[in-house]
Amino acid sequence: MQQVPFDEVTTSAARDAGGWLGDLPVAVVGTSAEGAIVRWDHAAEDLLGYTPHEVLGRHIADLLHPGADRSLGRSLWEGAATRRGVMGMVTAWHKEGRPLDLEIWAVPVPARHRGGTTVLVFAAEAEAARRIRGSSAVWDGLFSRSPVGIAVLDTQLRFLRVNPALEAMNGLPQAAHIGRRLVEVLPDVNAAEMERAMRRALDEGKPVLDSRRTGRTPADPDHDHVWSGSYVRLEDTDGRPIGLAATLIDITAQQRAQLEAEAGRRHLALVNEATLKIGTSLDLERTAQELADVAVPDLADAVTVDVVETLADGGDLGAGLVGGATLRRLAKAPLTGSPVATALAPLGHTLVFPANAPYTRALGERRPFVVPEFDEQTIAPAAGHSARPAELLRLGVHSFMMAPLLARGVVLGLATFYRTRPVGPFTREEVALAGELAARAAVCVDNARLYRREHDTAAVLQRSMLPQHITPPPGIEVAHRYLPASDVNEVGGDWYDVIALDDGRAVLVIGDVMGHGTGAAAVMGRLSASVRALARLDLAPEDMLYQLEAALHDLAEPTIATFLCIVVDPATGHCRITRAGHPPPAVVLPDGTVRLLDVPPGLPLGVGGVAFTTTDVTLPLGSLLVLYTDGLVEARSSDIDARLAELTDLLAEPVPSLSALCDRLLTHLVPAAADDDIALLVARVNTAAGARDGVRAAPPSPGPGLA
Repeated sequence: MQQVPFDEVTTSAARDAGGWLGDLPVAVVGTSAEGAIVRWDHAAEDLLGYTPHEVLGRHIADLLHPGADRSLGRSLWEGAATRRGVMGMVTAWHKEGRPLDLEIWAVPVPARHRGGTTVLVFAAEAEAARRIRGSSAVWDGLFSRSPVGIAVLDTQLRFLRVNPALEAMNGLPQAAHIGRRLVEVLPDVNAAEMERAMRRALDEGKPVLDSRRTGRTPADPDHDHVWSGSYVRLEDTDGRPIGLAATLIDITAQQRAQLEAEAGRRHLALVNEATLKIGTSLDLERTAQELADVAVPDLADAVTVDVVETLADGGDLGAGLVGGATLRRLAKAPLTGSPVATALAPLGHTLVFPANAPYTRALGERRPFVVPEFDEQTIAPAAGHSARPAELLRLGVHSFMMAPLLARGVVLGLATFYRTRPVGPFTREEVALAGELAARAAVCVDNARLYRREHDTAAVLQRSMLPQHITPPPGIEVAHRYLPASDVNEVGGDWYDVIALDDGRAVLVIGDVMGHGTGAAAVMGRLSASVRALARLDLAPEDMLYQLEAALHDLAEPTIATFLCIVVDPATGHCRITRAGHPPPAVVLPDGTVRLLDVPPGLPLGVGGVAFTTTDVTLPLGSLLVLYTDGLVEARSSDIDARLAELTDLLAEPVPSLSALCDRLLTHLVPAAADDDIALLVARVNTAAGARDGVRAAPPSPGPGLA
């Protein structure tokens, strides 16, 4: 067998021992029982400067400081004789002539082959030994007492050592860690992601800080925790990786507070967004869709909004939900690209639910209904009635909730929120947030319902009061149009009429009651009825306006209306014109000339204390009178003079008929969404005489035109 030199064995053993001993240069000296030096290794030569040739055979006490206590030799001999080890500190004399404090450990070893005893003396510089020993003590204390979880892993990411704090965090003793990887020890945390961070620290040599570990451990198997981990590569003296040091801090409480604060900010932002985006119009379907769009994706992955079917049909809401609920789907988000939303009932679909269904319960109890864990057990009661719950489960829905739409004590419908992302069920705060969004949307939906009802009432009232069948006297041809405003709140009090008098004349009237809604329509009805009665009394136009002024003053609420009255004699073309704040009439002469009649504008009816004047005008036979309300020529972004000029330009172009002229004016002057009601009345004076070249007809058009 090959002989290994003594000094190589001892020094390599010290290195392999690890800890502080492996980092401290230790000299190994062998002596006889009498103290004569028989072994002197390279570390001893480095420590004291003597070569083996200079010390072998000398007594070990000769290497001490001249003033040192010589009792060391006696202690060594006594130790050798009694076979006890000796440890102490002595002052040696370096070859360079300077003292050197040493810590020594002397151990007697039987020398069987020589029948005696050999003493092995381990010596190290005292200051270096104290420094290394102090560092080791600090490390051992930190490792055992630190509240931070600490682990040492090898290059295969297997645990070599864990401290008590990490044992407590993981709920497992050190023995359950040693030799195993994290993925084996804690399968319920994101171990694979953590090991990737560890491997990066090992491969790159750069510390990885604040790598998050999330999940559950045996220490608390019922709750999720969050830990912040940091990893540092351990290296040998040559810079080669020998393992990894890991530290772990439980930051669940801080993370929860941070998450709650972040959630609060998100919720506040969502409420602010809802304030801006829900209720931008008084349209029922649009308001429902705005609610669905706002909630996706910040609150839910899919949302539907359903309203009571009678509400969707424009009828009155029912008295209760005792026998179940019938709902109409008005909104769904996202409209495309979501398998869950696609699987839900389409827009416009009618949904019927029995009395014990969650939908009916949410409506009947007027509070949110939450299913935190949507699973096989949850859908079992509905499996016999519909395959949709099972389909939603297959598509990943794991939690959903329903928030009723309540406004002014009335149940209008509900919003349903579905969650598929792996973020847990809806929390109590999220349920409250859904309730806030639903409450805001409910008020807007109810406003839309009330305005729709008022709009419908006003529209029916107004149309019923407009003349249904206008029969002008011979010699006058008329065409008329009424166009309600696009906004449901803009139904107003515009009206027109043609009243035939006994002597063959005709009274052309047009007016506009200020304001909108049912009230304006009702006032318009009273004025139009009064005008018909007064006109048949053959009052002068200005006297008629005084009577209408008195009728407005009789109303409980102050009301203002503009009015234009033209009494026309079709035989002579004579006209008596009176204005009360109304836009001027336009006339198209037989030669094609178009102008606005210059008559005093007057002030609107209802102002009071105003003298009305009548202007007499004689028009050539075949002339065309155009009466209109301000909705035809007023626009928010245009000057009124420019709009009037546009009107006269359109009137100058040839048209085949009066009806075609009305259509042309509306098509060119009115945008797709009118801001106000529009009434339009066109009359041609003395149809028997013909228009000749007045409002010119298109040459190829035969039949009843303006030519």
